[in-house]
Amino acid sequence: MKQHQKLTVVLCLTWIVTLLYGEMFAFWIPSLLSCSWPSPSSSSTAMDGAGDYVKVAVLADPQLMDRTSLRLPPKSLALEIAQFYTDLFMRRAFFASILPFKPDVILFLGDQFDGGPYLSDEEWQESLSRFQHIFGLKNQRRYKDIQVYYIPGNHDIGYSSLHSHKPEVVRRYEKKFSMGNYRFTGGKVEFIAIDALTIDGNQDGNLTSATWDFIKNVSVDVQSLPRVLLMHIPLYRRDRTPCGPHRKSPVINQRILRAVHDQEILYQNYITEESSIRILDLIKPVLVLSGHDHDQCTVTHKSNSGTVKEHTVGTLSWQQGNLYPSFMLLSASNSALSNTSNLEEAVSTHLCFLPMQTHIYIGYLLLFVLTLLSLLAWPTCMRFWRHCSDLVGYSKQLISCNIFQGGTKEKNEDENCEYEMIWDAEGSMHLVKKHVNAPMKNPSDKGTVERGNATMRPTAKKVISQEMEVRMNVDMNVDESMTKLPIRTSKSKIKLIIHRLVQAFGMLIVIAAVNIPLYMMLLFKDWIEQ
Repeated sequence: MKQHQKLTVVLCLTWIVTLLYGEMFAFWIPSLLSCSWPSPSSSSTAMDGAGDYVKVAVLADPQLMDRTSLRLPPKSLALEIAQFYTDLFMRRAFFASILPFKPDVILFLGDQFDGGPYLSDEEWQESLSRFQHIFGLKNQRRYKDIQVYYIPGNHDIGYSSLHSHKPEVVRRYEKKFSMGNYRFTGGKVEFIAIDALTIDGNQDGNLTSATWDFIKNVSVDVQSLPRVLLMHIPLYRRDRTPCGPHRKSPVINQRILRAVHDQEILYQNYITEESSIRILDLIKPVLVLSGHDHDQCTVTHKSNSGTVKEHTVGTLSWQQGNLYPSFMLLSASNSALSNTSNLEEAVSTHLCFLPMQTHIYIGYLLLFVLTLLSLLAWPTCMRFWRHCSDLVGYSKQLISCNIFQGGTKEKNEDENCEYEMIWDAEGSMHLVKKHVNAPMKNPSDKGTVERGNATMRPTAKKVISQEMEVRMNVDMNVDESMTKLPIRTSKSKIKLIIHRLVQAFGMLIVIAAVNIPLYMMLLFKDWIEQ
């Protein structure tokens, strides 16, 4: 097999391994190596025991891209490509990294869409269809043993200032997903979902008053089970509050904008401090789960009933400002607690990270550049190494001939010898040393003229003059031939460059012919509904 054929095979195999990892194996890592269901402290049986705990998968901010995301024209090719690759990542993450854990409950912590309040009914239905396809919600058999719950986000229904102007947005969401305020039980744990978008709105508004009435009703009930509070917007935290080791981006500080005429919320990062304290005192949760921030954050709140930990779960999408998408596994105890003073032991959580899609695409780009450089520079590299090996061989020969050994030559080394001038095909002259029998010197010979160790005989003068004439003629011929040599050299270089480009292009075609069909197959095998 020739050298360029070996290179083609090596590059093909490298691309195959890289594509298999980036498009498939990378999504198996969370479910196989880095993530597992946590065991609640209250569980008395082994972790894999049947009925030991209820398994809850928590997802936040998938935020499906639409025309409002990148300010691209609707149905444009750029928007379609961005939507496809974003949706494909979440679909792979869900089917390869989350569903293999076989959760009993799936929680979405809001922002299912991106421009939900500003989409027409037709556009909203299209986004809903994409959402159902990404998470396999169209296949009812897959969800016959899984319960799915949603809470609204600001990108789904907007903040409270929008509710009074566009109430149809809220009705549209509630018809397909759920109400903003509700409660359900998972194992021996009660989950309380509240509409955080209306909490700090105008107290005279219908939705805001309905949310606070729901919270008050929950507070008056006898708390027999530990409670987990679910909300989209996180509770209040002081500016520059540390978010723990899993935070990758700078901490976002509090920011609230209100409408001038009715004081409704236009935008907010966190619930106000007053509302946060009131919610914790009324509901008394053992754990708070939130989204909205797009990055991971773990903080501890103080309330009259003690300290409460809040986990803000990062976005599931790789296009929402977080290079490290994540989800959370939550285990809710399925057995009653014997000690009501340690209710927090009924719930355990484990944060799991998804592949860094941006790094995968950067790896593809670097491999592509390396492939081009290898194809173009491979002949030069081979010739360079051959020259290096030849140089080493010549060096060994010179060393063996003692050329570099020290010592002075004897004075009579060049005695009894003469040099013959020989020209090669390229016109270069070489001196060849020949040994001759030295004649006996006679002091009476007056016809010789000595100069050092070189002796010039009168009988050799004519021969030398003839040799000089021949040498001058040869030099003139060499000069004429050298003027024609650059033209020939430039033509040969152009032919060599063209030959290399054609050969590199052919090798690139072979690599593409093998790997592009593989890449397309890996893309659409995960996108097609199973």
